Amino acid sequence: MKPGLHPAYRPVVFRDKAANFAFLTRSTLTGNRTVEREDGNTYPVVDVEISSASHPFYTGTARVLDTAGRVERFERRYGRREGR
Repeated sequence: MKPGLHPAYRPVVFRDKAANFAFLTRSTLTGNRTVEREDGNTYPVVDVEISSASHPFYTGTARVLDTAGRVERFERRYGRREGR
């Protein structure tokens, strides 16, 4: 790769304040603030609104829509067309 062409790829902490969860990964994003981790190093931090710790799909609180019930309710309300 050519030097100076690509953004810096470095360790960054992504923090989900709603779930009090943070993880360290590598990214090209930069944050204005920094945070000190357990290893004693200081990393830029990026605050996110949702992560795997707070997303309903990953936490098991996702609601499943009853599509069969919705179809049946539609057919009861508007009837099924016959003879097409």
